[in-house]
Amino acid sequence: MVTERTDGSHYWYGQTDQERGRRVLEAMRAYRAADSAMRRRTQEAMGMGENDLLAMRYLLRSQQQGKDVAPKELAQYLGISSASVTALLDRLERSGHLRREPSPFDRRGLIVVPTVSSDEEVRKTLGDMHERMIAVASELDPDTALAVVEFLDRLRESVDTIYAPDGAPEGADRDR
Repeated sequence: MVTERTDGSHYWYGQTDQERGRRVLEAMRAYRAADSAMRRRTQEAMGMGENDLLAMRYLLRSQQQGKDVAPKELAQYLGISSASVTALLDRLERSGHLRREPSPFDRRGLIVVPTVSSDEEVRKTLGDMHERMIAVASELDPDTALAVVEFLDRLRESVDTIYAPDGAPEGADRDR
């Protein structure tokens, strides 16, 4: 009879590769469930839907990089139609999270700019969470951190082409 230890490894022998892989994927699923719950709580706290929050994060990151964002680019990033991005922008503009401005490059075009108050709100809401996550990740030694990054990159690559129409990675440029 094989005795199981509470950590999941077998008492008399080590875990098989398949058992170890299963435990890693179970831990990732548990993390994803916790991450999803945290995102729902954040959206509720900020009074935003998922796409609203994703749009604000994208706009704030782009602004930090000195990059202007047109509504069409935002629609492509979110994977939504131009009508849906218009409704999203209307909603976020009414709530004071962004404003539309004339494009400095195309007098017929618009760019979307997050407001200072939205930047402060996002930082206030997400700042503590990001600090705690960075603290945990910073505890990894350099070799372990590299192994985790490489593992996650390979795992992402393994799922990016599933159900993609042309077999090309889908959403690989998204930073979620």
